[in-house]
Parts: sequence; structure tokens; C-alpha cells
Amino acid sequence: MPPAGFDLKEMHAAVYTGNGRIEVQRVPVPVIGSGELLVRVEACGICHTDIKKVEHNLLPPPRIYGHETAGVVVACGDGVTKFKPGDRVVAFHHIPCRNCFYCERKLYAQCDVYKKVGITAGFEPAGGGFAQYIRVMDWIVRDGVEIIPDGVSFEAASFVEPVNTCVKAVDQVKPRPGDVALVQGQGPIGLIFTMLLKRLGCTVVATETMPARQALSLKLGSTETHDPRKINIPSRMKELTCGRGADLVIGAVSATGVVDEAVRATRPGGTILLFAQTSDTERIELSGADICKHERTLAGCYSASIDLQAESARLVFSGELPVEELVSHRLPLGEIQRGIEIALRPAGHSLKVMVQPQRIA
Repeated sequence: MPPAGFDLKEMHAAVYTGNGRIEVQRVPVPVIGSGELLVRVEACGICHTDIKKVEHNLLPPPRIYGHETAGVVVACGDGVTKFKPGDRVVAFHHIPCRNCFYCERKLYAQCDVYKKVGITAGFEPAGGGFAQYIRVMDWIVRDGVEIIPDGVSFEAASFVEPVNTCVKAVDQVKPRPGDVALVQGQGPIGLIFTMLLKRLGCTVVATETMPARQALSLKLGSTETHDPRKINIPSRMKELTCGRGADLVIGAVSATGVVDEAVRATRPGGTILLFAQTSDTERIELSGADICKHERTLAGCYSASIDLQAESARLVFSGELPVEELVSHRLPLGEIQRGIEIALRPAGHSLKVMVQPQRIA
């Protein structure tokens, strides 16, 4: 039930209406049930998975996207004891059952329950963070909500989910201290990978075409950052490793040719992790011998892990990962279409675009 004095019936939300368009509309404030939370959204990052859904019309409208969400609890459903109105929280939109075939193998992103979206601002659940209020469903409340400590901004807290996805990927490939790692792309996700690998004692080489991102990459942990259009990256990786090649390559961008470059840049027995290749339309053609004969590991990683939720929150909340340095734009809800265009076609100093739904214009 809403708290005493809370009688708001409508809110503003950025509604995906189809054909690549988002419109700010007035919609009903979500009604919560037993075990659920109503959260006032203070910050929500624009993620490329949402951009792909909008740009390519992957899901039928209407929907309210946004899943890198931080805000304040304004109402608790019956039976909620872990949280109270006024708590500052970050909420994950996917949480697994932890009992199925895939969960037993810790492949949580393949769990049917995980694939259900547990946060909505109305319509078919789609994350809802691009709205002023969200309804957090009961299984998310039980296991997918973290309290934001005092002194941590909502913007920083909104990075807990994307940091989790990167921590999961790094944990999967298990780099060793002293490994030479190539990170392809230094957008927000690529920069998070650079920071994580640096923490583990790796020598990080990065590729990036935008000068501002190159400079930030060097600040946050890369030893070298190169424009792959101007330098032969596989040759450079061999120069750095006595002719072998990189121990690890992480593809944090899905541009044409990056997988081929990753294969040519890795040593025999090295590992290539694909992180940005999420579209069914993307195709990869490789020499079988490059993988089999040269004993390379080609892996994929997608979404977050509940096992790493607390650690991801710690990395963000402690400031160990200075994620606020990745925020380039802070936009009111009314400018979300512009924010998507900025994220879709980055230029200059653009990086993470943060939407602040309590600001309309």
C-alpha cells in the first residue's frame, strides 16, 4: 500500500512507441502488490541493449525501457521486511530461480525465471527505469535489491548492474596477474573492463577511435590505447609479447572485423571473450584451425550473476571503481530521445548518458 499522503496517480514515462521512437507520456503510477516495492527513480543509465531494442524494433510496443536503475523506496507491499520507505536502493531487473538445470551450473542468464523481467513502469515489463516510478516484483525484492550507502550518488549506484556483467565476464575467463589483455572498445563497458583487468594485475592494451575515450582509458588503467584504424593491432600485441600475442582479448564493441582482429591478436592457447555480439543478425566467419589447431578458447558472456551481486555493489559503493568518471551527459526525461541518439552515435566526449526522470525538461 502507498504511504500516508502518497496520492500520486500519474507520472511521466518515456514510452517506446515503435519505429525507433520514444515519447514522453503521462501514464498511471504502477500499483504494487504483496511483497513488492514502489521506487521513485532518481537515475537510470542508457544501455546499448535498450538502444538495440529501440533502434531495431526488437520487441513490440508499447514498452518502458531502462534497467540501470537507482532510486528511493516510496512504498512497500505487505510482507516486505527488508526495506522501508526512504531507503535508497539499486534494483536488478533479472534474478534467477537458482533451482533449475541452468542455475545448478551457474548459467543464470539461461534460466527461464531469469529471462522474465521483474521490474516495470507499466505495459509489458521491460525494466521501467525511464519513468518516474517503478514497480519491483516480489522475487526481485527478495534477492535483487541492494541498499545504497550514505554518500554514494544515485548515478554511481546505477552502475552496479553493468559492473556486475563485466565482473561476471572477467571471472569467467580468469586472467592471471601479468597477463597481457586487449580490450576492444573503450565505451563505458570497455572502460569498466579496463579497470577490472588492471586491478587484477594485467597489462591492458585497448583499442578506441575517439581521442577523449583514449585519454580516459589511459587514466583508468590501460598501458596503451590505439586507434585500430591507424595501427596494426595484432602486430602490436606480438611486439609486446615476444611474438606470441595477447593472452586474452575482450570484445567490448561489435564493429565489423573485431572478432577476426581478436583471433589474429591472441597467442596460441589464448582466450577470446565476446561481450558485445548480442544481435541475432551478427555473423562471424573464422578459420576452424585458428580455434582448434591453435587451441584458442572462444567464449561468450551475457548479463549479470546473482553470485557476484554483492561484490559488484562493493566495487561501486567503495569507489574502488570510479564509475562516475564515465558519465558524460545528465539529461531530463524529456530529452531521452536525444540521449539515445548521443549513445547510438557517440562523438566528442560522450560516454554514459544518464537519465534523471524526476526532471522532465
